[in-house]
Amino acid sequence: MTEFARDAILVVVETGPSGELEKAAASLLGAAAEVGTPIALVLASPGAGSAAAAEAAALGAARVLIAETPDPSALGVPGVDALAAAVKQVQPDAILISHSLNGRDLAGRYAARSRAAISVDAIGVSRDDEGVVAHHSVYGGAYDVTSTATFGPPVITVRQGSIEARATAQPQASETLAVTGSGKPAARIDSFEEAVVATSRPELRGAAKVVAGGRGLGSEEQFALVGQLADTLGAAVGASRAAVDAGYIPQSHQVGQTGVSVSSQLYIALGISGAIQHRAGMQTAKTIVAINKDSDAPIFEIADFGVVGDLFKVVPQLISALEARKKL
Repeated sequence: MTEFARDAILVVVETGPSGELEKAAASLLGAAAEVGTPIALVLASPGAGSAAAAEAAALGAARVLIAETPDPSALGVPGVDALAAAVKQVQPDAILISHSLNGRDLAGRYAARSRAAISVDAIGVSRDDEGVVAHHSVYGGAYDVTSTATFGPPVITVRQGSIEARATAQPQASETLAVTGSGKPAARIDSFEEAVVATSRPELRGAAKVVAGGRGLGSEEQFALVGQLADTLGAAVGASRAAVDAGYIPQSHQVGQTGVSVSSQLYIALGISGAIQHRAGMQTAKTIVAINKDSDAPIFEIADFGVVGDLFKVVPQLISALEARKKL
């Protein structure tokens, strides 16, 4: 049996419908490398494990355990079975999982089955004398707190896009994980159709750069200005709840307490007042730029750079300056 490093961190990486690794894999492995030796558990569909393992090694996994689900139509249970087998074999100091929809489901199911401690929506991890610690931004970003487990390896879900660290590529060292099915009942998928979105913009969740608009845009037509700046920067498009409620943009773009939480490197807020519900979803962005004609808008309290002015005059000038810079 393969021996694993005493400071092993087990990282669960899933594959998409097309077999590629989920985007969060790079930051999960980067986070693991900062506190131990990253060991990847690749959950893949039949035949996709080897290619996914090569990707995981390139992203810094020292070793890769491949678990190809024998029944792709079964939901949840096969992943928990594979994770339980991997934990038993690796004996990790912590388990890192993406705070995605599937990741949250897997983490909760595994923690309940194994009676493990769980830390959710972490924006960073570190190690102290007693083990791995998770860091969180809570109460709308008003407080930074830490959590850990007093027994066993903690299960930690990590907010997508919150960690910049990247691990050094490793030679591929992979093996197939032997998984004994638990036989527990599972929901099943009878059929599905992959929805292919034709857009050049990055996905909002996990995006490195986000341009978001609020009610200050005034109308759906004028909200297009947000997209123009986003395209110039190669950024994702977000929105405040007020803009969504006004019908400027679909709810899937909403950033905040009842929408998507982002931790982008750059967050530009256009015409957003900065209600606490919105700030809860973007306050951990590394650099925040606010453009608003209301100098008393709360968004300026957390902005690194602020422009008090008419965004319909400021943003076109900003786009022109960025385009001119590209031509240099």
